[in-house]
Amino acid sequence: MQSSLALYRRYRPETFAEVIGQDHVTEPLRAALAHNRVNHAYLFSGPRGCGKTTSARILARALNCERAPISDPCGECRSCVDLARGGPGSVDVIEIDAASHGGVDDARDLRERAFFAPVSSRYKVYIIDEAHMVSSQGFNALLKLVEEPPEHLKFIFATTEPEKVIATIRSRTHHYPFRLIPPRVLSDYLAELCTKEGVRIDAAALPLVVRAGAGSARDSLSVLDQLLGGAGPDGVTYEVATGLLGYTPDNLLDEVVDAFAAQDGAGVFGVVDKVIETGQDPRRFTEDLLRRLRDLVIVAAVPEAHASGLLDAPEDQAERLVAQAARFGRADLVRAADLVAAGLTEMRGATTPRLLLELLCAKVLLPGADHAELGVLARMDRLERRLDVAGSGPVDLPAARPVPRPEPTAPTAPRAEEPAPAAPRAEQPAPAAPRSEEPAHAGPRIPEEVAQRPSRGAGPDQPAPQPIAEPAADEAAPGQLSLADVRRLWPDLLEQVKRMRRFTWILLSQNAQVIAVDQRSLTVGFKTAGARDSFLGGGSEEILRQAAIDMVGADWKIETVVDSATDPGAQTAMRVTRPAVPDAPEPPSGPEPPDPGPAATAQAAPPRAGASEAARARIAATRGPGAPEGEQGPREDPDADAHRDDPSAADNGIDTTELLARELGATVIEDIPHS
Repeated sequence: MQSSLALYRRYRPETFAEVIGQDHVTEPLRAALAHNRVNHAYLFSGPRGCGKTTSARILARALNCERAPISDPCGECRSCVDLARGGPGSVDVIEIDAASHGGVDDARDLRERAFFAPVSSRYKVYIIDEAHMVSSQGFNALLKLVEEPPEHLKFIFATTEPEKVIATIRSRTHHYPFRLIPPRVLSDYLAELCTKEGVRIDAAALPLVVRAGAGSARDSLSVLDQLLGGAGPDGVTYEVATGLLGYTPDNLLDEVVDAFAAQDGAGVFGVVDKVIETGQDPRRFTEDLLRRLRDLVIVAAVPEAHASGLLDAPEDQAERLVAQAARFGRADLVRAADLVAAGLTEMRGATTPRLLLELLCAKVLLPGADHAELGVLARMDRLERRLDVAGSGPVDLPAARPVPRPEPTAPTAPRAEEPAPAAPRAEQPAPAAPRSEEPAHAGPRIPEEVAQRPSRGAGPDQPAPQPIAEPAADEAAPGQLSLADVRRLWPDLLEQVKRMRRFTWILLSQNAQVIAVDQRSLTVGFKTAGARDSFLGGGSEEILRQAAIDMVGADWKIETVVDSATDPGAQTAMRVTRPAVPDAPEPPSGPEPPDPGPAATAQAAPPRAGASEAARARIAATRGPGAPEGEQGPREDPDADAHRDDPSAADNGIDTTELLARELGATVIEDIPHS
């Protein structure tokens, strides 16, 4: 028989210690009862279902307890047993519903009976519920009795609208305002009741029950009772709660928020279509979206909001909120929340809520059309984020050891107004031209400082070699990230991946680099097929995509290729687009150190007019027996002293003579046959 009662009746508090969320009321009342300083009339006010009538019954039990004065009823005496849960009640404690007994005749009848002494208790207690429904004539009829009652009489008025109780009555009572129960307190209380009932409930479903109860203990228990009645073998799941209570699932809210962050109109309107197709209420969806934006605004201002109690959400959802808030600017979030709030107001009573919802989403997606203050601030937020991503600000460069600059052996180049003296070509060192960081098919590129000065091997009338244009693969449309931008941001992107999943970070940092990028896709090259298979098979593709959304706001499709030339270690160096000074040449592995003078440079080219016999002998030593002119012999690498980024004939498919003429402006005078 007991189990058939509703939850709010089965678990109705019997002492002030069991009342939750009303410590500002229960503690003073307990102190007054313990010290026997009880007033003759009380006014309990507050929202529905927050404990007003329950506290009035507890107060009546404590007043008539045989152990009084006592702060809480003992629960053992006759009065406490009669007034307990499921008890028969007491003739000395009279509850009156003022909604049906609020007239002047009812007040006169009460006044006539109030003078009779209690039957078996110490006090006769009148609990007048919904006191604001008593008419002014009824209050006036009770005024004298409430002002000067007999010693055995106590009044307790309970109401949700204390301002409707006439001032003369309010002035003669002790007023205790009840409040809504805090969500965290109510959530813990509901979890405790589920444990007592032996039913499991998902942690994500509890906030939905608390939200449906709106701070009322009775309403929350009614909702929980409904969910427990329909619970299956797995208990109360999140899916059951969202379906039964009509709330928008979190995955839909995550999808629409991610689409707003990425400026993905197709994704936003796709979510709206899902809402309509699944039969959900557009107004409820808009309300849930506004609540999500409110959470994001708080998280953007206070990243530790979940830990400090500002947000009541499960741990995994709190992490998602932090990641989503990082994709917006604060002004952008406030503007979106303001638009959604205004749209929700317009939807009330509208006959076409879907149309209004779609127009609302279009406004959120187009801050450029909003000339108000929040629209301007939202555009500034997006511009600043784009400039930060594109690297217009200062770039943190890793500390590099200084590279020694070789001492020049030729006289300093003359000023522009003085004629340049002719110098023997064999005596001048050939400047090293570092190879471009771009793909090999784009051709070599000369550094700026080499391209800006005339070639040392050319005469004063010979034009200096012109720098080769940047390859088109590294160019990007306005507002779009180029390959150089993404490569510069690659270390920061790897740090974001590391925070999300360490396995993916290890794969990318040791085996991969960016190969290409466009508006829709990001191509990553892997050193081996095994590393690529591990990346695709372990779900790392989605981790990298999500990290890119978090970092730059770009929802790229991740493409993968196998590229044996991939060098992940070069990614840090790629944060600088062009080195100002070429790296110093590394010493060869042979027993004899290289000659840093002009003869060492002459090893890589055929001798020209005026070359010394020693230089010719050194050139001959680099060729194997019978090797044709201009080819390298097998004895040792003739490019051992060259910079690793120097253009080479092998990389470009041309012969040595053409490479020297194109890169250094050199002219081969004669060929010396191999002796």
